[in-house]
Amino acid sequence: MQDFLKNRRRFMTALAGTGAAFGLGRAQAGASGGDEELFFPGDEPAHKVIYQLNHGDVEYQTHVLNSMTAMIGKYGGNVKIAVACFAKGIHLLAKEPMSEVDEEIYARVEGFATNYDVEWIACGNTMDTVGYSADDIREFARIEQVGAAALMEYQEDGYAYISW
Repeated sequence: MQDFLKNRRRFMTALAGTGAAFGLGRAQAGASGGDEELFFPGDEPAHKVIYQLNHGDVEYQTHVLNSMTAMIGKYGGNVKIAVACFAKGIHLLAKEPMSEVDEEIYARVEGFATNYDVEWIACGNTMDTVGYSADDIREFARIEQVGAAALMEYQEDGYAYISW
């Protein structure tokens, strides 16, 4: 029964923002109270943000993921999100984490990649330090040898940088 409830919660969490992922709802012109242009799926998003995720505690990770959910809720498909994971955050991207990872957060990370096209970046230097190889990283994540350089490059490409 507990597996059923966990799977139901994951399904409902993923379903909650499905409309937003396709640019429906508040992301339409003026719906957020501003002068948002009408967005159509397939258009280049007007908003781009990169998050730094570098801690292993559940409260911190929940705050980051909830902020991402809020961004998708506000802008729908009109926001492109990337997340650079290093230090203790790297374990969220491992197929078999070497450190304890909350099951719901682990599932949400994959849900963001699958349902909202969130880019997940694994820091290669952190992977080397911890002992992960490329084969140890989840399929949806991309490895950048220097995670901090990825943060800089995304900013240079117009992404807003969010850190906790």
